[in-house]
Amino acid sequence: MHFDGLLIGACTFLIIGLFHPLVIKMEYYWGTKLWWTWLLAGLIGLGLSLFIDNVTISAILGSFSFSAFWGIGELFAQEKRVQKGWFPRNPKRKYKWDK
Repeated sequence: MHFDGLLIGACTFLIIGLFHPLVIKMEYYWGTKLWWTWLLAGLIGLGLSLFIDNVTISAILGSFSFSAFWGIGELFAQEKRVQKGWFPRNPKRKYKWDK
């Protein structure tokens, strides 16, 4: 039996499960100004996945990478959800729509 697919799927599930609250916390404390950290993490993961010989690890890094790219869009979407009142605002932070 080959468990590589199961391992890749489980790791992808865990990566997405970890990134979702990270996006929410990042927007809460810093807003969208650190979106480039998601881009950098994605590019590093993508670069590493291209040079790793092990197919399973390479696939997991690819999943990490594209989940990080997804995090960029999700960070800006989270800002809109906060603006609509669907998520709590950080009272210590000034929002760009508060003028």
